[in-house]
Amino acid sequence: MSLTLSFYTQCLGSYPLAEALDIAKSMGLNGAEVNVGGFVPSPHAHVDLLLSSQTARDEYLGIFADREMKLAGLNANGNPVNPLPDVGPKHDYDLKRAIKLAGLLGVNEVVTMSGAPGSDPGARYPSWVVNPWDGVYGEVLEYQLDVLADYWKEIDQCAGDAGVKIAWELHPHNTIFTPHGFLDFVERTGVRNIGVNLDPSHLMWQQMDILACIDLLGDHILHVHAKDTKIEAGVATKGVLDTGFGHWPENEDDRYPSAMAHWCQVWPQDPAWRFVYLGGGNDVSFWTQFCQAVAAINPDMNVSVEHEDNQYDMIKGLEMSAQTLIEAAKGL
Repeated sequence: MSLTLSFYTQCLGSYPLAEALDIAKSMGLNGAEVNVGGFVPSPHAHVDLLLSSQTARDEYLGIFADREMKLAGLNANGNPVNPLPDVGPKHDYDLKRAIKLAGLLGVNEVVTMSGAPGSDPGARYPSWVVNPWDGVYGEVLEYQLDVLADYWKEIDQCAGDAGVKIAWELHPHNTIFTPHGFLDFVERTGVRNIGVNLDPSHLMWQQMDILACIDLLGDHILHVHAKDTKIEAGVATKGVLDTGFGHWPENEDDRYPSAMAHWCQVWPQDPAWRFVYLGGGNDVSFWTQFCQAVAAINPDMNVSVEHEDNQYDMIKGLEMSAQTLIEAAKGL
C-alpha cells in the first residue's frame, strides 16, 4: 500500500488526456484527478458519452490502465448554491452528474466545494461571511448554513446511493472554509458521505498549522491536493485578506474562468501571499511530514498535485512539484 502520487488534469488542460497522462507519468506520477465540470471546462472527460455508454467507460478506463495510471478522483469544484442563474444551477447539474459518473467508473471520491449562497432569499450574488462579530453577519451566516444543510443533505443521499464520497476543498469564498467550520457542519447536519479534500495551500495563507489541521480532521480527510503557498513581504501592511486584485484581462484568451462567462481577477503585483510550486513555500522536510501524516490516515490516499504558480508554465511547474512530492513520499 502507498499513496497515489497524482495530478489534477486541469494543470495540463491544453493537452489531450492520453498525452497529459504520458507527461505526468514521465515525471514519476502514477495517477490523475480529472475535472468534469464546475468552474472550468471538462477537456479530459466527455461526460455525456461516459454516462450513456459502458463501452465508452471501458475505453476511457483503458486509457489509464494502458499507462498504469490510476483514475484518482473526479473534480467538480464550483458553487452549486450560487444565486446567479447562470452559475448555481449549472454547477449543481455538473456535480450531480459527476457523482453518477464516479459511481459508474468505480471512482471513490468527487472533489468539490461547499459553495456560498446569497445573504438572504432575495440576494442576486453569493456572499462570503468572514468574521460575523457583528450580529447582522451572524444572521446572514445562519441563513446560509440552513441553505447549505438543505442542499447537502440531498447530495449526501445522492452520493451514498452511488457509492461515492464527496470531498470538500476548504476554500475561502465558500461558507465552509476551515476545519472547525467543516466539523461543525457535520455535527449540524449528520451527513455521512461528505469529507474533506485537504488542500493545504488555502489553509496556509490563513496562517493555520497544517499538521494540526490534519490531526484535527483525521479520517474526515478523503482526498488531498499537493499545493503550496508562499507568504510574501506585502503581508506586513496588507494582511492576508488583501483586496488589491485588478480587473480581469480584456483579451479573452488571457482570462481564467471562474464560471461560465465569469472570470478570475488579476493578482496584485505585490501580493501578501501567492500560490507556488510544491517546495516553493515549504521545503521537502515539511512535505515529508505532510505525507507521513496523510498516510497515517489512509496509506492509499490520492494526493494530487495542483499547479497554480504563475511564475512557471504548466509543464515546468508540474515537474518541479512532482519532484518535491516524490522526494517527500520517500520518507514513508
